[in-house]
Amino acid sequence: MLEKVLSRCRSIPLPAAGLLGGTLIGLVWAYWTTLCALVRKWSVDPQYSHGFLVPLFAAYLLWSRRDRLTDPVYRPNPWGLVLLTFGIGLRLGGAFIYVDWLEGVSLLPCLAGLFVLWGGWQALRWSYPAVGFLFFMLPLPYQVETGMAATLQKVCAEGSAYVLQTVGYPAVVEGTTIQSNEVKLEVVQACSGLGMLLTFVALSTGVALLMRRPLADRIVIVVSSLPIGVVANLVRITLTGVLIPVVGSKAKLLYHDFAGWLMMPVALGLLGFEMWLLSRLFVANQPSAEFELDPVRVPDRRDAKARPPRAEKAALADSLKG
Repeated sequence: MLEKVLSRCRSIPLPAAGLLGGTLIGLVWAYWTTLCALVRKWSVDPQYSHGFLVPLFAAYLLWSRRDRLTDPVYRPNPWGLVLLTFGIGLRLGGAFIYVDWLEGVSLLPCLAGLFVLWGGWQALRWSYPAVGFLFFMLPLPYQVETGMAATLQKVCAEGSAYVLQTVGYPAVVEGTTIQSNEVKLEVVQACSGLGMLLTFVALSTGVALLMRRPLADRIVIVVSSLPIGVVANLVRITLTGVLIPVVGSKAKLLYHDFAGWLMMPVALGLLGFEMWLLSRLFVANQPSAEFELDPVRVPDRRDAKARPPRAEKAALADSLKG
């Protein structure tokens, strides 16, 4: 397959290849500062450490969908310039109003425009899942991030207190602090589970893009990743509240230092159970060998006309004997 793709690429005219290569180099040069800022964010902020894996998975998506890139590989479309212009305008607008998130997200329409400029709408149909998945490498806007973290803090505190009360532990919520007997368990912003939630949503989306299931099943998996991530964080906080009377301060150490490691296995287990349940409830439309019928040959009327009747056959045989 790789040799086939390379043979198609050799059919691109040299001037066109130079123009596309220059456009790609110019795009990298224009976004160099943005890319460096993203790498620094991934390195410093644990909530976005998954950003290093997002471009690698996007490249794998392109490779896994290579069978959809049929001949000819080079079919330019001027609409790519429109998408490039829109992306550049979005970047300039973000720089003008000092919104870094707009500068980062403007890279996506620029990449889509580059694919359309290179291979037309066929190339865009091939590449749009990978281009869209790159959205997960971008940090959220500050207002959205703080708002989501505050909401998750409140939801997790109230939900964990309810679960503790259900299993027989006294628990009262004061803001984002759970009071259980003489123990106070504070759900701070760092423990809201936002970083794990972002990673898990990206992971669930990648699974949905790769799995061969109906579109409805994929949408269910992506949408359900949000409540699954919240439930995993609730399990972590509830277990900490249960363990504090038993092991003391070591439970808080477990709660703060190993939060991500405890939440992800629980979320992955719930995701696997959901996929198993969907496979049992909704069966993909696939042909079954049990209902395949052998082809039956229908006699042609022309063949019947070509064969003489029995009486004619008998008369012909008598004449030959005589």
